[in-house]
Amino acid sequence: MEEIKTVLVADPLSNKGLEILGRAKNLRYDLKPGLSSEELKKVLPEYDGIIIRSETKLKSDVIEAGARLKVIGRAGIGLDNVDLPVATKRGIVVMNTPQENAIAAAEHTIAMILSISRKIPQATASMKAGKWEKKKFMGVELYNKTLGLVGIGVIGTIVADRARGLKMKVIGYDPYLSKEVAEKKGVDLVSIDELLGRSDFITVHTPLTEETRNLIDKNCFNKMKEGVIIINCARGGIINEKDLYDAIKAGKVAGAALDVFEKEPATGNPLLELDEVISTPHLGASTGEAQENVSIAIAQQIVDYLTIGEARNAVNMPAVSPDILPFLRPYLRLAEKLGSFLGQISNYAIEEVLIEYHGEVMEYGTKPITISVIKGLLTPFVGETVNFVNAPVMAKERGIKITESTRARAEDYASLIALTVRSKMEQNYIAGTLFGKKELRIVKLNDFFIEALPEGYILLVNNYDKPGVIGNLGNALGSRNINIATMQFGRDRVGGNAISLLHLDAPLPPGVLGEILRLPNIISVRQIQL
Repeated sequence: MEEIKTVLVADPLSNKGLEILGRAKNLRYDLKPGLSSEELKKVLPEYDGIIIRSETKLKSDVIEAGARLKVIGRAGIGLDNVDLPVATKRGIVVMNTPQENAIAAAEHTIAMILSISRKIPQATASMKAGKWEKKKFMGVELYNKTLGLVGIGVIGTIVADRARGLKMKVIGYDPYLSKEVAEKKGVDLVSIDELLGRSDFITVHTPLTEETRNLIDKNCFNKMKEGVIIINCARGGIINEKDLYDAIKAGKVAGAALDVFEKEPATGNPLLELDEVISTPHLGASTGEAQENVSIAIAQQIVDYLTIGEARNAVNMPAVSPDILPFLRPYLRLAEKLGSFLGQISNYAIEEVLIEYHGEVMEYGTKPITISVIKGLLTPFVGETVNFVNAPVMAKERGIKITESTRARAEDYASLIALTVRSKMEQNYIAGTLFGKKELRIVKLNDFFIEALPEGYILLVNNYDKPGVIGNLGNALGSRNINIATMQFGRDRVGGNAISLLHLDAPLPPGVLGEILRLPNIISVRQIQL
């Protein structure tokens, strides 16, 4: 008799999704929405899989309680409520549904643009208060106005299409997109500064990552047109809310339409006190069609994984046969970390990636490892929309050429994975290996030989090889009570250029990067999260 697999549905799912779970052979599900973290920890050991939406938070302690847990399914895109590193280390597959609610989110963006341009919510509130203030709510036309897209992924592309239908001029910024591909999407690709200076409306369509957190801040608002209108239906935290508040009060920003907030529920948020702000409670994916689509998709994905082992839209595991996966998993993690590292230090649209495999890493096939590289490379900007299924397609759509080469032996290591990332303006190189069977290490970065762990919060400092640099760094961080866990160094020659990799216990507070950059003999500084 075959083992019965069990699935906990921890958030509401449409009836069609539940029907798929109910029809599956050798699978049983329980619908228990609204459980607290403590309640989840008590019941989770009984289940092989769990399906969630945005309400349930799967932090490390909850995931650790799932002794039998094999798969986590998110009905939607965002995974900020899942501790992905802990799930990955435990070998739990995490899946999402990156496409099914894209139209709903894009249409909500257009609705917000139309609503704020004609001040419809404010006028509605006025009329319901018994007033007739026709002259108070003067609007602006969208015709011939410039819409700036920050992020031109699936949702941004749909927004661009709808905006062109309204006869708007559409420009966009996306460091992972080539100009040619952007033009095919009907978007004029520009620099972030040009977008800020030209746009009448600015809408963000990126995930919330360490690269995009506070992406639109005081400096950005200062570069914008007077009277610009801001829209955010992506993720709270991409736009610095305090700086947006100040820009509205100063008259720089004429209005903002917000569906998402840094802290949700957003009760007590000062932005909601401003007449210039219209808002909705994270309704971007809240259409009947979108809810049904994500429910059906995640239910089928969970059934397929638990019954036949097929993983679709897995964000932390490529399609690899179960007998090979234990041997490949460390290489997959290494490849993704190396790709993510280069993705976070790249300053321009990536055009080409050369992946070199040396030694034992070739024994089990390189295709899934290459996919891991691509996913890691794209994740810093496109976030949860990229996974091990769509990563090659997304790279191709962005005009990124992927080239592989192999060598039977590695000169100094049993195995070596080396990446070269090229754009029109720069080239970066990184190489990594395994120490023993599972310990990941970066062994070379550009021209510098180092030995660094590709995990956690990393401060990458390029500096001149002069006395006092390390002491100044330590003092700058110590004065902010920031602890340095480990430090690694490399230099090209005595007195030449050098790099420092500092592993920190926590991310840097705002403003500290600027302080470090102003220290003597510092060339550049970048914060990386792996």
